[in-house]
Amino acid sequence: MAVALDPQMKAMLDFANAAGPMFLRAETPEQARGKMQALLEARPVEPPPVYRVEDRHIPGPHGEIPIRIYTSEGRVPKGVLVYFHGGGWVLGSVTTHDVLCRSIAIAAGCIVVSVDYRLAPEHKFPAAPEDCYAATKWVAANAASFGGDPSRIAVGGDSAGGNLATVVALMARDRGGPSLSFQLLFYPAISAANDTPSQKEFSEDGFVLSRADMEWFWNHYLNGPADRENPLACPNAAGNLAGLPPALVETASHDPLRDEGDRYAEQMRKAGVKVTLTRYDGVTHGFVSFADVLDKGKAGIKEAAEALRAAFGKL
Repeated sequence: MAVALDPQMKAMLDFANAAGPMFLRAETPEQARGKMQALLEARPVEPPPVYRVEDRHIPGPHGEIPIRIYTSEGRVPKGVLVYFHGGGWVLGSVTTHDVLCRSIAIAAGCIVVSVDYRLAPEHKFPAAPEDCYAATKWVAANAASFGGDPSRIAVGGDSAGGNLATVVALMARDRGGPSLSFQLLFYPAISAANDTPSQKEFSEDGFVLSRADMEWFWNHYLNGPADRENPLACPNAAGNLAGLPPALVETASHDPLRDEGDRYAEQMRKAGVKVTLTRYDGVTHGFVSFADVLDKGKAGIKEAAEALRAAFGKL
């Protein structure tokens, strides 16, 4: 039996879809970015107060990378979550994910470093993972300068950011560090094949993300078919996932990325990685970003915060 939409989720979708599909594939990336901004402005959320928020620019492989550091109240040094925003590698920024990063920092009692990596199609693969890996290395080397503990660093992200988080974990494993404590993966994009049952089930618009959206995003991000076999683009192509840090994978029932997230969690488990997989029923892709109106979004952030606290130990 199909899972019914959560009533709160349905109300949010009815509001969001009133103006048409959230992302129009026929549009240019600039137009899609404008539409994302308009959606955010249509449902403004008061940002929860965090003890300290600081914007910095750090060295990257091709110029500076903007980051935003959120520090929760309490004694330091703290565990640090390096966070990569979603948006299909084409959309999003530290600003679009400001409320979510604040919420995680407060709930987990940690520091969150949000990374404004380069976007496609202006900067195609591997620009985003190289920026994210460089930022993670910088955090490990400089954590003490902002109250962080370099021995307690996690990576995390949502959607394309979840992809980047686990890709950075692979890069850290294969490039000699830094040592990572945990992976937080909200409904990660894992495979460009787009051939799972959930991709086919949610091939049409109306559920925040569709199969057509993902094809549009992947086509803007990748250089060509060969990139689909590169594990730094599509982590499901990695021949060996052993040695990755423990992970929490949260998926959503009404999400084209549901099955690839579930499968990747199982791939990691089979490789000996400690994985917790939680599917949230009745909600769509992006549900933790809608925590202001979704109880299941609040529950997703709460579970993530508890997992980070456990991974970081005493904070």
